[in-house]
Amino acid sequence: MARYVSYRDFDWVLLGFVLMICGLGVMEIHSATVHTKFAGAHVKQVYWVLAGVGAMFLVSLINYQALLDQIHWFYIAGVASLMAVLLFGQRYLGAKRWIHMPGGNHFQPSEWVKLILILAVAKYFADMRQRELSWADFMKAGAIVGVPMLMVLAQPDLGTALTYVPIAVMGVFLGGLQWKQGLAVGLLATLGIGAVFLVPRVHVLKSYQKQRLTSFIDPELDPQGSGYQVEQSKIAVGSGGLWGGKGSQTHGAFLPVPQTDFIFAAFAEEHGFVGALGVLLLYFIVLMRLTQNAQTAPDRAGTFVVMGVVAVLSFHILVNVGMVVGFMPVTGIPLPLMSYGGSSVLFMFLALGMVMNVRMRRFVN
Repeated sequence: MARYVSYRDFDWVLLGFVLMICGLGVMEIHSATVHTKFAGAHVKQVYWVLAGVGAMFLVSLINYQALLDQIHWFYIAGVASLMAVLLFGQRYLGAKRWIHMPGGNHFQPSEWVKLILILAVAKYFADMRQRELSWADFMKAGAIVGVPMLMVLAQPDLGTALTYVPIAVMGVFLGGLQWKQGLAVGLLATLGIGAVFLVPRVHVLKSYQKQRLTSFIDPELDPQGSGYQVEQSKIAVGSGGLWGGKGSQTHGAFLPVPQTDFIFAAFAEEHGFVGALGVLLLYFIVLMRLTQNAQTAPDRAGTFVVMGVVAVLSFHILVNVGMVVGFMPVTGIPLPLMSYGGSSVLFMFLALGMVMNVRMRRFVN
């Protein structure tokens, strides 16, 4: 006998840990910007978090199966919005990534396209009946993610484009990837990366993007140029010690954009190794909670939706934290729930809304 969904099945524990991370982010944004032209950014971040929580509750009420049934229309709308950015987007620092909205706000379509891709990949693999992927299935899944990814690269926005990759990887892995296919794709990816950096006529990436990707290997070769951000970030993290310090790198304006891409470095400088470890522990708990929800999903589609969220969140955390300690290249990928930015916050809460959506229907038949 079917029953109605109830907020009693809502994952309140997960929401609690998510809001703890958001609270730490607001606190650090305030500390990092209090004496800068960005003072007051923490107040805007609070508004974005509140808006995100509201959007999360609304999304949780819409049956995700109904959304999956209409995903082709959402996909078309997503591609159209990315096209609108290329044609009418506002250029800032040499890139078109935002559409100007009333009230002085900016909308970044590439963020919400992540959610569309999570649903599209989930729908594609949920409709498959065989347990192993054919090459045709593999190519179709790659095209679903590849089309918007290439459009985002054209903006250019390498960081956001890279966040689409784990959605495809998670999909093909859970969808029945064969080891021969994985080996072949890994080989092709290696050859493609080599061509981008070694063949002069290949212009997939801008020259500054190539410098960012290679500067993390040895930032001291250009400490005042492409290696500046990594060097200052590593100094900030190291100066935090065990319990944290006064934040001289952050407040002295040596650390670039401490409220966005390098917020983890700013937090580590002011709260030390213990504080940084505490934040990573919170993220670990959130990821484990999400994985648990995937295991209890009522169907295959629900599992793919939740694991798609896990893949994107994990990728963001891995790349951002690796970036600030010099283990990953600087790609402009924010730290979820902590970095300042409305588009990123809203995407994360919309994605969590989809997770809650799946969870609340695990007993519905």
